[in-house]
Amino acid sequence: MNPLFSIITVTYNAASTLPATLRSVGEQTCKLFEYLVIDGASRDNTVELARNSGIEQISIISEPDNGLYDAMNKGLGIAKGDYVIFLNAGDTFHNAKTLQLIADAIMDNDYPGIVYGQTQIVDSARKRIGDRHLTAPSILTLDSFKDGMVVCHQAFVVLRKLVDNFDTRYRFSADYEWCIRCLQRSHRNCYIDRIIIDYLSEGVTTANHRASLWERFKIMSHYFGFFPTLFRHIGFFIRDRKRKRQGKNKV
Repeated sequence: MNPLFSIITVTYNAASTLPATLRSVGEQTCKLFEYLVIDGASRDNTVELARNSGIEQISIISEPDNGLYDAMNKGLGIAKGDYVIFLNAGDTFHNAKTLQLIADAIMDNDYPGIVYGQTQIVDSARKRIGDRHLTAPSILTLDSFKDGMVVCHQAFVVLRKLVDNFDTRYRFSADYEWCIRCLQRSHRNCYIDRIIIDYLSEGVTTANHRASLWERFKIMSHYFGFFPTLFRHIGFFIRDRKRKRQGKNKV
């Protein structure tokens, strides 16, 4: 019998951030999962930490890969669960009952295509920094993603039979494009009005951030049209400037 969930964590030299993720998975009261750690041949003790985690349902693959999304595709290739959850090293379920909360939502709603919820940002000490800039809507449709990644990838739980591989042509935003394709195939989406994921705040280089935004613009243009995407980004820019000015005024 297949597990309800395949939880997939991609790692590379993640010894400093992986322990929190391992603890979070191990403490879940719902045990209807397999845990796949897809490692890119780490040179630190990442693999040793995973092996010593005490999680009975863990499987570890450690070998060279072609980047984050290639490793995620490896995880999808061996996943047996009815639903897939990507939990990056450093990210955690919000508490020990989160997976049970998701499982209950699945059972109560007769196996929807996507189950999703809210995300909060935490620091390395697991202290709350705040909410994501974009809030998950109570009703999620394909058009919701015209405004960007409105649901954090880690809080986006997808029925495995709806899933394709990530498009590795995108180096920074393949997760956004993947979520759009999942939404195209999902006929019912279930919202959990709770924080279900604690997302580790990470520094992003300006170069990568700009590359990510450009990729996302190209993806939006492909799925939602160039001119609507262009006009929407003008609105994004104006709102961002207002938000920054308001932040300065509070200092």
